[in-house]
Amino acid sequence: MQICSSVQEIRKLVSGYRTAGDSIGLVTTMGALHDGHMALIRGARHGNNRVVATIFVNPSQFGDPSDYEKYPSDNERDIELLKSEGVDVLFMPDVETMYPVGDETIVETTKLANMLHGKVRPGHFRGVTTIVARLFNIILPDQAYFGEKDYQQLQVIKRMVCDLHFPL
Repeated sequence: MQICSSVQEIRKLVSGYRTAGDSIGLVTTMGALHDGHMALIRGARHGNNRVVATIFVNPSQFGDPSDYEKYPSDNERDIELLKSEGVDVLFMPDVETMYPVGDETIVETTKLANMLHGKVRPGHFRGVTTIVARLFNIILPDQAYFGEKDYQQLQVIKRMVCDLHFPL
């Protein structure tokens, strides 16, 4: 498994896969991997020639900065789990890579993100859609795999993919 931390690295690898005619499945995570993540990885492996996983704890989806600071992280364990599932590439950018100085663009759904869970966590889904859109743009997957545990989040991402005409 190759590990990339820069946009240039991951784009170069993915471009090589595309040139070879490989399809790319993407599983985005914030780490702290569990069986649900592994099931998504297996689904991506089954449906694609190449599997790309991401680990990025996204500060823009946390309302309280202390929640972001407390988010569990065990990168060594997560890397071993991803290797054991045959992930081809792990993209592990830092915050400055995903949110460079001067950055001002956000992605937001307006209805879905502001009801139910979105009412008690204002801005949460804006953070999710912004980072997922950036990851889709960087990696350009053929398919992306998300769990159904957070049904509202899944619907927000589906709406974003449809509205922005992402080709996946």
